[in-house]
Amino acid sequence: MHAAPPAPVAIVAAMHEELAAVLAQMPDEQRVRVAGRDFWLGHLHGQPVVAVLSRIGKVAAAVTAAVLLERFRVRAIVFTGVAGGLAPAVRVGDVVVATELLQHDLDASPIFPKYEVPLMGLSRFAADRAIGEGLAAAAALALRDPVALVGRAAVDAFGLASPRIHRGLLVSGDRFVATSAESDALRRDLPDALAVEMEGAAMAQVCHDYGVPFAAVRTISDRADDAAHGDFARFVAEVASRYSLALIGAWLAAQPAAGEPAAT
Repeated sequence: MHAAPPAPVAIVAAMHEELAAVLAQMPDEQRVRVAGRDFWLGHLHGQPVVAVLSRIGKVAAAVTAAVLLERFRVRAIVFTGVAGGLAPAVRVGDVVVATELLQHDLDASPIFPKYEVPLMGLSRFAADRAIGEGLAAAAALALRDPVALVGRAAVDAFGLASPRIHRGLLVSGDRFVATSAESDALRRDLPDALAVEMEGAAMAQVCHDYGVPFAAVRTISDRADDAAHGDFARFVAEVASRYSLALIGAWLAAQPAAGEPAAT
């Protein structure tokens, strides 16, 4: 009797540039199209993976997570990409590894408390601790030399001389926060939020329902203020895509070989 192949890890990004960097390192990728999305099956650093572009927004993220869990039976989902910084110490070029996630635009009050998912009694969904620690460790190593990671031109253009790693609350909503008034309101209402994006909390909720580990690592592309749109495409292509590949790659490389037990 042959042992079943090990379950893959899902690597998810919202934008094509980030996914393309991962796919370029998957020599045996095989495309499977489901729900209008291309799911790429293969290996990265010896680990079985499924890479997919979720598209932007909470519904798109939730659909992608459900397909990954039902069709591909992944053992964990890791979301990578960019976010806008909210906390004062979170600057462009920093990395945020989520410890918990919340939907900042969910409000069914007065029936339920603001931010609480109706009928679940939860507003915050925990990210997987072990995966988060591994991603933070990978980020610490990668960011020691930002010039080697993204090149001198990008470091100078975006002021990436001393990027930092942060761990904490990541908030998600179905709008691109791009004004100082919006970011100020989020800081007032959610003072412990580190950064804001558009997918993570929805995917975390689906993973919670299925009991499957979820992690999110985000590169800060802007300060979610009036200048948030400036050089965004260049930042994603020259910085965030390289961060994502380096962090995900280092984390996967540190995992036990496929089929081997994890260290205790």
